[in-house]
Amino acid sequence: MATYDFDLFVIGAGSGGVRASRWAARYGAKVAVADDDRLGGTCVNRGCIPKKLYAYASHFHEDFEDAVGFGWDKAAPKFDWSRLVAAKEKEITRLNGIYAKLLDGSGVTRIDGRATVEGPHAVKVGGKSYTARYILVATGGRPHTPEIPGVELGIVSDQAFDLPALPKRIVILGGGYIALEFAGIFTGLGVNTTLVYRQHLPLRGFDEDVRKHLAVEIAKKGIKIRAGANLSKIERKGAALLAHTDAGDTIEVDQVMFATGRSPNTKGLGLEKAGVKLGKNGEVVVDEYSRSNVESIYAIGDVTDRIALTPVALHEGMCVAETLFNGTPTKSDHSDVAAAVFSQPTVSVVGLTEEEARKKFAKVDIYRTSFKPLKHTLTGRDERTMMKMVVDAATGRVLGCHMVGADAAEIIQGIAIAVKMGATKADFDRTIGIHPTAAEEFVTLRDKVPDLVPKAAE
Repeated sequence: MATYDFDLFVIGAGSGGVRASRWAARYGAKVAVADDDRLGGTCVNRGCIPKKLYAYASHFHEDFEDAVGFGWDKAAPKFDWSRLVAAKEKEITRLNGIYAKLLDGSGVTRIDGRATVEGPHAVKVGGKSYTARYILVATGGRPHTPEIPGVELGIVSDQAFDLPALPKRIVILGGGYIALEFAGIFTGLGVNTTLVYRQHLPLRGFDEDVRKHLAVEIAKKGIKIRAGANLSKIERKGAALLAHTDAGDTIEVDQVMFATGRSPNTKGLGLEKAGVKLGKNGEVVVDEYSRSNVESIYAIGDVTDRIALTPVALHEGMCVAETLFNGTPTKSDHSDVAAAVFSQPTVSVVGLTEEEARKKFAKVDIYRTSFKPLKHTLTGRDERTMMKMVVDAATGRVLGCHMVGADAAEIIQGIAIAVKMGATKADFDRTIGIHPTAAEEFVTLRDKVPDLVPKAAE
């Protein structure tokens, strides 16, 4: 029987890689994890955590304004970008330390440096070679940038958290979750923000009602929207930048940010050398157990281009550990995964969109409501919340729930449990709501939206 330096060698110490390492070590495996960056990966260092912290910061300007409606004197505090950046950095450093303690406490060997795959059981880091019974690739994704003249003058999300100064004017290219979230952040911090995207609505792939509602609400925040457009060129004009669109107009700004998607981070890993099959976007092609076509090499998280969410990578990592080291072959479950976009207002969803449901089921019932939140009856702010439920007409099972509004992610997390369990509309209806809350609307939806789908199309 072959002997190896490690039972499992994990490439990438992001959330998924760390979770897989710890779980495998818990089951008695000898594990090593290598990374050439800070522990925690994109989520901790350049994604979920700092982005949510910055979103909190950007909300305060509205909170100060809204307080007047509740009897507080008007306040006009000043915002200090450098203090926010420093506070963020302190928190991330703390989290890096926690990840290190978790790995060390689990007996996982940490190796600093960029790892490359040399073969089905071989890895090299900094000129030193290691052998492993199994290799797990958990290298995440990287920002994609468009191929246009002047692209080097712009930034991507990785750089947005640590700008030396807050720009006064910014153009953000993209209509996905990263673009929407940063548009809200910069606008909330006082930056004149223009959002440019090619589609007629933002958030392609989300429910159409969600997309329509969000487009209206973000415009109310002061974000300038250029839908159906793209950037064709960027050039410098003194200290400013000129962002040219394919519609023929020019936007003068201080900063251009590209939020045009992310690509699996497989370039230069040496996977081809080991015979690992990659997909058209460079992703590692895996089966339901996260195993590649090479029996000893697995991959999880964004590098597989399945569902690019941190909790999904965590789940996949645990499934791999269960499969390889606990004698329990476990498939990753990617059905009914809840998600949130921390735009302003927040979007959160679970289950099928109306469009997806109509393709899979003979008939669906739609329940939808839009209302002004109680808070804004005193603030006077023109903001509306939207909630939607998609139901299988034949069985009453709730197929999907969608929300745009304050606390959407906190609300949908609970709703997701019900959807995952196969709850029916009747189950929701007999649940007594908590009053007064926005969440209670999900259990008081009574009137179906008239079905406008022609019977011949059903």
